[in-house]
Amino acid sequence: MELDAAGFVPYLTGRCPTGAEAVPAPIPAWNRFAHWPRARARLLLITLLAMLVAAALVPLTVGRGAIATPPSITGAFGAKNAVKERPRDDDLKLYDAVIARIGRGENYYDFIAAEHRRASYPLRPGLAVRLPTLAYLDAWLGLPGQIAAAVALMLGVLGVWWRRLGEEPGGRPHRAIALALLFTGASLGLNRYYFVLHELWAGMLIALAFGLHRPAGRGSPASGRWHGAWCAAALALAIREHALPFVLLLAATAGWRRQWREMAGWCALVGLFAIGLAIHLHLVALHTLPGDPPGPSWFALRGLGGWLSDVVLSSNLRFFPHWLAGPAVALMILGWAGWKSPAGSFATLLYLGYGLFFMIAGRNDNFYWGATIAPAMFVGLAFTPMAVQGLIAAAMGPRAGR
Repeated sequence: MELDAAGFVPYLTGRCPTGAEAVPAPIPAWNRFAHWPRARARLLLITLLAMLVAAALVPLTVGRGAIATPPSITGAFGAKNAVKERPRDDDLKLYDAVIARIGRGENYYDFIAAEHRRASYPLRPGLAVRLPTLAYLDAWLGLPGQIAAAVALMLGVLGVWWRRLGEEPGGRPHRAIALALLFTGASLGLNRYYFVLHELWAGMLIALAFGLHRPAGRGSPASGRWHGAWCAAALALAIREHALPFVLLLAATAGWRRQWREMAGWCALVGLFAIGLAIHLHLVALHTLPGDPPGPSWFALRGLGGWLSDVVLSSNLRFFPHWLAGPAVALMILGWAGWKSPAGSFATLLYLGYGLFFMIAGRNDNFYWGATIAPAMFVGLAFTPMAVQGLIAAAMGPRAGR
């Protein structure tokens, strides 16, 4: 029997040529929840409903240095009667000053401590000082180069995900809506107002690396395609250390698949990053004075509100009402989890892991950390209807399991 365009055996209407009664189409293997035992499906359905209610009610919090609504499109293009672009936030003003001094030929570590003190930003711990990679790139590219790089990166992300969705089981019928959602999640990367924000570029590079990665089967003698993903992840890690969990998960999953060469490649990247970070912290320490006060702790234990705030406020979800934006984050995870594919499984672990991290670490004014994961996270919404339907069918169906 032929499959339809969505990968299903079509439902038969009326009677078969042999006179047999019509039979329902088998459930595709990539619809994970539809194959679950009824008890497990009911438990997840109850948990999901509770999560959606909590996500709609938990307040979204933000502190100093907030990323508010971006300048209007007319303002960005300098229309005659456009609203004047709003003043720069404190974080962005600091990065602007750093880029300007690098553009004048100064060395990053010769002035970064003075800039932090001038802006009342901490120098201790040393991780409070950003890695210099993006500042040098922005100074070298200038605004025209930054615009060109942002557009090229956006097109690259869309292109690699178009291909990956076409190659994953069940991805092709969802590809168009998934790309539209991906653009919605990643389009903040085209806003020049935020070009100096490290998490913005790191998040787009993580989305690129994720789309480029092609894991081999578990125990397969063939090697997957991961070298392009390695390069994109390496640049993301050089810009912002918050890309480290992504790299660690790639290493762990490669080890689980017994792809030892790939695992060694990701472990080597972690080792190189550790060396670079140690040098960075040493150079910062050389310019730190005994009287420099330490910054407040990042372990704020904000719980569910911390996770939702980071993702919503650092993405285009911030334009939606709270009661819609919060549950949308949970539905993204559900969509990824319901898609039984290498991408779906990896994304579920990735975004739940970052969610746990944001619940534990990060103050209210660190919400922009969510931009590290937000772009590709939106793809999960394309699979949410399938996941919900499969979950309800499994919870209501007579079967104990499949």
